[in-house]
Amino acid sequence: MASGSAVSDPSLNGVSSTPGENEYPSGFPQSICDEVPKEKYLCSNCNNVLNKARQTVCGHRYCLACVNWLVRNNKDLVCTKCKEEDPSFENDTSVLTLDQFFNDAAINKEILDLKVHCANQGCPWRSTLKNFEDHQSQCEYALIPCNIGCGLMVQRKSLATHLERGCPNNKTTCPSCSGVLTPRELQKHVCPSSGDKKTTKTDKRQKNNHPSSSKKKEPCIFSDVGCPFKGNADKVKEHESCSHVGHLQLLLDVTRALQRTLNSSAERSHHESPDLLQPGQCGASHISQSEGEIESDGGDPGVSDKALSLHDDQAELAVGQQLDALQQRVQVLENIISALNREVEKTQISVVALERDNYNSQHLIQHLETKVAEQQQRLVRKDIQISSLQQCISAQQDISYDGTFLWRLCDVSQSLREAASGEKISQYSPAFYTARYGFKVRMRLYLNGDGVGKGTHISLFFVIMKGEYDAILSWPFRHKVTFFLIDQNQREHVIDAFRPDLSSASFHRPVSEMNVASGCPLFFPLGKMRSTKHAYCKDDTIYIKCVVDTSS
Repeated sequence: MASGSAVSDPSLNGVSSTPGENEYPSGFPQSICDEVPKEKYLCSNCNNVLNKARQTVCGHRYCLACVNWLVRNNKDLVCTKCKEEDPSFENDTSVLTLDQFFNDAAINKEILDLKVHCANQGCPWRSTLKNFEDHQSQCEYALIPCNIGCGLMVQRKSLATHLERGCPNNKTTCPSCSGVLTPRELQKHVCPSSGDKKTTKTDKRQKNNHPSSSKKKEPCIFSDVGCPFKGNADKVKEHESCSHVGHLQLLLDVTRALQRTLNSSAERSHHESPDLLQPGQCGASHISQSEGEIESDGGDPGVSDKALSLHDDQAELAVGQQLDALQQRVQVLENIISALNREVEKTQISVVALERDNYNSQHLIQHLETKVAEQQQRLVRKDIQISSLQQCISAQQDISYDGTFLWRLCDVSQSLREAASGEKISQYSPAFYTARYGFKVRMRLYLNGDGVGKGTHISLFFVIMKGEYDAILSWPFRHKVTFFLIDQNQREHVIDAFRPDLSSASFHRPVSEMNVASGCPLFFPLGKMRSTKHAYCKDDTIYIKCVVDTSS
């Protein structure tokens, strides 16, 4: 036994750097990356995205699993990239051993941050590469073999349905007769001990379980290799277009079974002729019988040799025909697999192109959304400017140039509440002029009072503003000012007047936008605002009039 085990290693010394299928977990496939990975992220052996990258002393990178496989199965391992760059060049750095590989932490960190997606059909998962393996171990769309060995590949999320409805190995015990049956057999099963009544219930249950049995269902084109799917033409077409991986697995299983059959047939044909001539009891009786036949035929020994030769020829011919038929089937299946592989590659390329287009579209959408947001901000600014211009136009329309101005105030109740709470204690009237080129003035109203009138009276003041014609006017301001609170029943208006204090800065030429207001802090008692006799406030509106006597 020792000599047999020792032969295995030398036989692998000349093995190439390509391992067998599923022999080790190599790098991650490039197709899972959202963008085409850079050259520095690819393994020098498997050309996939590096998985636990190791860097050689010559500067090239390999997956950890590739390193272990290469070192184990190659006697004098030479760096693949070095050999590609210069086939004739060899030095100490290009010949690799385990102690010449080093963990590349920097490139591993970059690789684990690559944006990737799940390659399983229909799975919407997207994340970074560091989460990929965890997702693969629990992806609901991953194809996994049936866990009770029926040989079918099903999506993880469909495994329970498969076991319940379609798995031929899922056996159930009949509660009446204890027979072991598949779910399908159980649906059609009628216990011998059951009467007509039970049979009727079973028939009804079968009808309920198969409401669409009257509809014709077509099988999948791969039904001959084990695909159980059936449905209408559209469903079958959709199934065939999105089940490449499962069909490839079925074809691979059938191909392996055929290869095993070929090998066993070849072995039987190799051992068949010696078995026919092997001595033994059966052989002795056969020979005795043959001798008896020979004697009855006249004792010719050539007849027996011809019979044996004819039998061998027929056996070889039958085996040869079987081998030819099996080889043809294997060739057909290999052609189908090759065609499906090309389709899968085309589909993956198309998916990558679509994802790239989608990525570009997302960027374009973000750019356009930014532009739209900027335009919306501009519209807001424009609306503010338009509102300001409208106010200016309204003010220009309300301007008076004869020293008389009538001010209409609406929503007096709301204004009173705001004044009492301190939210808006005063408000200004639009500006007006004492003459076409005269003083620019306005009124200032405190609905809840100011100074000595706060909380008890309405306070009304006169304000001189900086005007366009101040330079040619006579200062200080000397004209009499009269205020009116209009009784809307036209019975008794409230009137108050004052003459300017020439020494007060309020009536000198303004040096800022407007002077300090001056006027009547006890203009009108708040208690009389809602008088039933007078209509000073009607429909929540009051009118205040200011007259500047320019004749005095």
